[in-house]
Amino acid sequence: MAQTDRTINGDSASHILTLKATYQSPTSEPFSFTQDFPAPAADKVSDKIAYLAALRKATVTMQEQINKELTARMEEDKVREGAANSSKGTVDEAKAEDNYGEEVPEED
Repeated sequence: MAQTDRTINGDSASHILTLKATYQSPTSEPFSFTQDFPAPAADKVSDKIAYLAALRKATVTMQEQINKELTARMEEDKVREGAANSSKGTVDEAKAEDNYGEEVPEED
């Protein structure tokens, strides 16, 4: 999480926090998600509670978006693997799920 100084409603002392996640893969296009939200304005408990609620909401939203992206990439990988293995037979879905994203030694 990064913090930057920005002017919000004429208040130059406000800080904006950025929650960012980045995904990179040698076989898929990279993606990233970024969400900005204000840091607590004061040391009051109510401000900190509001900040933590905003952080939790941003984290949940980001997790949902990342899960959608990764699921789509997993489906694309299954299609590519299915096309490559169509001459070899069927793909063991449970085994593919267990080993997703990991190198698996070739079986003879």
